[in-house]
Amino acid sequence: MARRILKFSILGLLSKQDMSGYDITIEFTKAIGQFWSAKHSQIYVELKKLLDEDSISQYIEMAGVKLEKKMYCLTTKGKEELQKWVLELDDSVETEKDIFALKLYFLKDIPKQEIHSLFNNQLQLREKKLFNLQKQFSFLFGNQQNPIYLDSEELGHYLVLTKAISREENYISWLNGSLDLIKKAEDSLT
Repeated sequence: MARRILKFSILGLLSKQDMSGYDITIEFTKAIGQFWSAKHSQIYVELKKLLDEDSISQYIEMAGVKLEKKMYCLTTKGKEELQKWVLELDDSVETEKDIFALKLYFLKDIPKQEIHSLFNNQLQLREKKLFNLQKQFSFLFGNQQNPIYLDSEELGHYLVLTKAISREENYISWLNGSLDLIKKAEDSLT
């Protein structure tokens, strides 16, 4: 059965606090963006569905003198749906969409003189991403390596962020190892 994961992502965000559609969109560019993405247009379509299903409700909040913001909050039904979903055991392992890896699968079609530049570009991108993740970790948690004292919301964020950091560190290590292997292959052919 196909699940509307975006639905549960939004319900989860609203379980933290009431938010506007804009606030929800911003959250998808922050921490959630490390493991799930959604476009602005998808979020608003999903919000409409959730309103129609009575999983969320909305109210108007005044921001300043004249600006009205539509705020969304969980209903009892939405809380129950979220609780059921987070407790549901999942027997699937997601496949990461990785354009670089897909290109490498067709390595024979990449001109030999371009392989190093592709890898170096990917290394730069991954190192920048790792730097930003480490900066975010430092901002949120300092040098805290002992998550025992984190509340459940902080602990969840801590775990997701350390997973993302580990993923990037491993990817960089794999890229460097692959470049070494390519260099050895080139040396053996000369």
